[in-house]
Amino acid sequence: MTDTSLPRRAPPRLAALRLFATLLVFWLMLNGSLASDVLVIGVLVAAAIVLLFSGSFSVLSGHRLTPDALIATLRFVGLFLRELVRANIAMAALVLNPRLPVSPALVKLRTGLTDPVARLLLANAISLTPGTLTVEIAGEWLFVHWVVAPTTDPEEATRAIAAGFERHLEVMYG
Repeated sequence: MTDTSLPRRAPPRLAALRLFATLLVFWLMLNGSLASDVLVIGVLVAAAIVLLFSGSFSVLSGHRLTPDALIATLRFVGLFLRELVRANIAMAALVLNPRLPVSPALVKLRTGLTDPVARLLLANAISLTPGTLTVEIAGEWLFVHWVVAPTTDPEEATRAIAAGFERHLEVMYG
């Protein structure tokens, strides 16, 4: 009997290629340029990191290299940026309100994500969005402090906070 609850490991060469691609994409995003010098340095640095430290960074190699996953990555970033702006506006309105109508709560969210990097990205996306802060990840559960919690029901809270991010992360990491 095989255990299907754990994510399968990619062959070493495929894992190295995924790590290289992930590092190169991060490099290009941080530089915001496709100039030849930036691209060459990114390729050299990413290759050096893969050759020297691939065993240490294997957790970064879980991203799928498919057209659907790349589109999901762009959509995830777009969704995150949209939610970031919305949450900032909502928090500014909350702080400027003389009554300061907060109803904080610690809520449980259930995630169906199995890849550790996908869970980490979900937790960070939640924490980087003003008004929510992931305080713990325990298995399939994320514990999130929510400044204005309309509910503490795990299913409703999961839909409100995490479902949009999860949909894209599932395609990206499986």
